[in-house]
Amino acid sequence: MRKSKLLIVIFAVTTLFGNNIQELYEKASIYEKNGEFKKAMQIYKQLAKNSLKNETLNIKKNSLEDTLVKKELLIKEEKFKALRGNFFKRNIDKINDKETANTVEQVIVKNFGLYTYKTNYLLPITYDTKNKDGRNQYETKFQLSFEKPLTYNIFGLDETLSFAYTQKSYWQTSRESAPFRESNYQPEVFLTFPYKKENSSLKAYKVSLLHESNGQDGEKSRSWNRLYLESFFQFSNLFVVPRVWYRIPEKERNDDNKDIQKYLGYGDLTLFYPYKKHTFELKLRNNLRLSEDNKGAVEFNWTFPLPSFLNLPNSFGYFQVFSGYADSLIDYDEDINKIGIGIAFSR
Repeated sequence: MRKSKLLIVIFAVTTLFGNNIQELYEKASIYEKNGEFKKAMQIYKQLAKNSLKNETLNIKKNSLEDTLVKKELLIKEEKFKALRGNFFKRNIDKINDKETANTVEQVIVKNFGLYTYKTNYLLPITYDTKNKDGRNQYETKFQLSFEKPLTYNIFGLDETLSFAYTQKSYWQTSRESAPFRESNYQPEVFLTFPYKKENSSLKAYKVSLLHESNGQDGEKSRSWNRLYLESFFQFSNLFVVPRVWYRIPEKERNDDNKDIQKYLGYGDLTLFYPYKKHTFELKLRNNLRLSEDNKGAVEFNWTFPLPSFLNLPNSFGYFQVFSGYADSLIDYDEDINKIGIGIAFSR
């Protein structure tokens, strides 16, 4: 009899405690949706603390800690989006027409499904070891790059059709008038196919149509169009990305850089190695000419954690070294040795 009473008491306490947990989770979720992240996190932490002490919940410590960490990361990532959303809900007058209301919300929240593509970075200081006429050896370099997925699964292979745009600019901030010396523009349309065979080192491949130009005319004009095939391999922590391209021929009178393949060749190879909070990337390019005409380039990029007191989430220190040809289009036939340091806003 005493044993039965004890079981009833345990069942009642456990049920009551479980209901309280459910209520607290619901309360935390409401705080989170309303953008009151601090209050939400306090509840999540208390739930984790209580759950770890009570064996009747049958929740493992590691599982709870993982859940809490994921919650914290999610809140940090969604905070800006939530703030925009809350601003729309609280500050913008209600519009009766549903389609118009959706349009206004999209314009204010800025949720257009854009993603980073290549690394977005700012190198306030770069130094070219070689002195060239008409430019200072110190300058600022930055890159902006985004991707917009257009449609999915056209061929039933789970592929993605995307548009991407990348801009790399060279800014002579050390000169009095601080002119932009060069900007290179790369719009492209590409298909990315996942490789579905299990236990294969090949993970995906991409087919792309790429245009590249520097937006200038006359003697400074540079442009070319390429089709390229890129593959993605993984060997534990090492990612290997070979790429081969075919230059689309142009009429001779319109060709600004007839011999560009003499310097850039027909492909490149990228080696990417993440280690803890660091990433190491090595890009190699060579024209594969076994003579005095052999030309190539090496670029090394390192991203590393910034000091915590800077409070710059999802930003990293960025170190870059380049040696060889075609750091920029205007210099495709010039040998460049450049070093720079700054901040990466994506990777």
